[in-house]
Amino acid sequence: MPEINSYTVNFGPQHPAAHGVLRLVLEMEGEVVRRADPHIGLLHRATEKLAETKPFNQSIGYMDRLDYVSMMCNEHAYVLAIEKLLGVTPPERAQYIRVMFDEITRILNHLLWIGAHGLDVGAMTVFLYAFKEREELMDCYEAVSGARMHATYYRPGGVYRDLPERMPKYRESEFRNDKDLKRMNADRDGSMLDFIEAFCDRFVGTVDEIETLLTDNRIWKQRLVDVAVVSPERALQLGFTGPMLRGSGIEWDLRRKQPYEVYDRMDFEIPVGTSGDCYDRYLIRMEEMRQSVRIIRQCTDWLRRNSGPVILGDHKVVPPSREEMKDDMESLIHHFKLFTEGYCTPPGEVYASIEAPKGEFGAYIVSDGANKPYRLKLRAPGFAHMAAMDEMVNGHMLADVVTVMGTMDIVFGEVDR
Repeated sequence: MPEINSYTVNFGPQHPAAHGVLRLVLEMEGEVVRRADPHIGLLHRATEKLAETKPFNQSIGYMDRLDYVSMMCNEHAYVLAIEKLLGVTPPERAQYIRVMFDEITRILNHLLWIGAHGLDVGAMTVFLYAFKEREELMDCYEAVSGARMHATYYRPGGVYRDLPERMPKYRESEFRNDKDLKRMNADRDGSMLDFIEAFCDRFVGTVDEIETLLTDNRIWKQRLVDVAVVSPERALQLGFTGPMLRGSGIEWDLRRKQPYEVYDRMDFEIPVGTSGDCYDRYLIRMEEMRQSVRIIRQCTDWLRRNSGPVILGDHKVVPPSREEMKDDMESLIHHFKLFTEGYCTPPGEVYASIEAPKGEFGAYIVSDGANKPYRLKLRAPGFAHMAAMDEMVNGHMLADVVTVMGTMDIVFGEVDR
């Protein structure tokens, strides 16, 4: 029998399936991986140290740029930590809006994940399904914040502004005829809540279609079933959270176990796996999108029935409205002081975390009473998952490395920070 030689392969950092700037040094024995050494840090931007040099409110936008697929969820953890330091609670309507946009963000994340994971493994059609639906939700981001990705919509004390009464519409163009324009604007005649409800009604069917393409697909199952199996005990030891932990059979979800905002009022299920393999983690994320739709519907129902402020009225923490700023000198001074100097928080230390789409995203802040954090430490779920790479791919084929990268749902903005 011929001898199999060992050799080393560089996977990335330019490989499209590396999900960012990851360099994996793989020690191979034929086609089988014997060791994987992840080299991270190629996207390091010193986010935590930059935040320690800026007033609290000037770093909210940096959070969007960590896991740049789960923008508002990153903001949420940081803003919750600031609110803990200040001892303030946002209005009830703002809490419902935050929960609704957290779940919109979860769907955005999982759609990009299934599109990219499908491309990596060879199921190309899913990418088109995913991005069509993502466009609709990105329009919601743009309508409330003015930006499609880096929203800075969550603010200490609430959210930037209330939901718009009208959704932006597609305009006439040489690239689309009247029939196409009418179809594209069909759900945009009413308010944002009308638009979101119409999306929810349609989206569950889209998830079913994606599952029809993949779940019982012979090739898909061959690529995912029994690949990178992690036991419940080992998942806990490795620090897994989110779908990576629930895929191993542990029902841990901060929205249920340590509820924040109004999640304790929401009715939803927590999907849990049985085998701890890539296929289980796929099924969990698909079901999570359905559960997110359930939560969004509960939020839209409440928001329709209840009006009220969406941000606190304390102008030492919250900027006055543009109208007030232009008419009132005191409001102008508040606005100027707030955006140049910010506000001082009481000395102390806090940790706030949320159930982000990829797992537990947390912000630990140490305050010395100044207008900026003395220390900031961010807990990114992808960092713990990346550390398990060697263990998860050991003994698998080279092609399975791509599958494992996909199942982790890694974004290196948060890993490298």
